[in-house]
Amino acid sequence: MLSDFALFPRLTRGNIADLIVYDGFEHYARAHARGKGVIFLTAHFGSWELSSFAHSLYGYPLNFTVRPMDNPLLDALITRYRCLSGGRPVDKNDFARRALQALRQGEAVGVLMDTNMLPPEGIFVDFFGHLASTTSAPARLARKTGAALVLGLALWDPKLRKYRLHFEPVPWIEHDDPEEEIRLNTAYFNRLLEHQVRCHPDQWFWVHRRWKTRPPGEPPLYPF
Repeated sequence: MLSDFALFPRLTRGNIADLIVYDGFEHYARAHARGKGVIFLTAHFGSWELSSFAHSLYGYPLNFTVRPMDNPLLDALITRYRCLSGGRPVDKNDFARRALQALRQGEAVGVLMDTNMLPPEGIFVDFFGHLASTTSAPARLARKTGAALVLGLALWDPKLRKYRLHFEPVPWIEHDDPEEEIRLNTAYFNRLLEHQVRCHPDQWFWVHRRWKTRPPGEPPLYPF
């Protein structure tokens, strides 16, 4: 992924297909055509930096959530590279306001679903058999705005010798209780991601402590 990232200044609409092609683009197109914005669910999977970069370069700019790097010089460099294709970073500390604004303008917003969340930002839903504090922001935004949801992952295809930007539609689960509706959909998002990890375990590169935050009274899962 580091080598892919280093190539960003050289990538154009004319040569991007040498590195990554669409797979299931019709699902994104259908979601975009609804006109209420698109929530792009993704994870630290395959070449995740390339997924948002390529999608923007293909003509569909994406607003993506970021945490500023501790080193300001490195942060400036990474931000410049990420934005070369037209994508727009959204600071996680201002995510709710910026994402809501983007969706109301019919734009797309990308969210990484596999990060540990601190209370009260996350809710506990199952992920690989353990409760994981998971962002509820995508579900809350979708419920509030009516935005369409798609799963989008940049998967390495050894036969093609390039990545596939794979899209899947994500149906919405309705419930009479608003908070239960949020919980059910967030749990479903995790199941979709878990399925992809089980299918492509070698492509989920995430050494972060995903299950660090525990429900009240439950002991930590990590010995450090």
